[in-house]
Amino acid sequence: MERLTHLTPTGEATMVDVSEKPETLRIAVAQGRIRMKSETFRLIRQGQMKKGDVLGTARIAGIMAAKQTPRLIPLCHPIPISKISVDFILSAEQATITALSEVKNRGATGVEMEALVAVTTSLLTIYDMGKAVDRGMVIEDIHLVKKSGGKSGTYVSRG
Repeated sequence: MERLTHLTPTGEATMVDVSEKPETLRIAVAQGRIRMKSETFRLIRQGQMKKGDVLGTARIAGIMAAKQTPRLIPLCHPIPISKISVDFILSAEQATITALSEVKNRGATGVEMEALVAVTTSLLTIYDMGKAVDRGMVIEDIHLVKKSGGKSGTYVSRG
């Protein structure tokens, strides 16, 4: 069994040393979904929420949060990021909004955590801006869809 990279041999938490790793292009895609009442979905889609442009605000919140990942996640490396995008897929049939984030950099460590933080924060922003009309919204299925670059190569989610 491989040992966890964020633990010393005696079990203490530590930041992984990436100083000897080669810099490669690294890309991570994450997604998650929020379910809501049909009326809440309609208000968001039509831009009629009292708090304003929900999806525009959620997009900016996700991008801003990704840049703050090392401040939020202990032992996460501060890294230069070349690209962060947050997009939304709306399903009126299911009254869901899926957030998708893609993060890129050229570096010695990956950008999976940044992509996951972007998606999570985007969905939390949608919840925050819509909770006045729908406290029963459910955030679900946040996961890494794909990552590429680095020694471990490409990973694609089976789900």
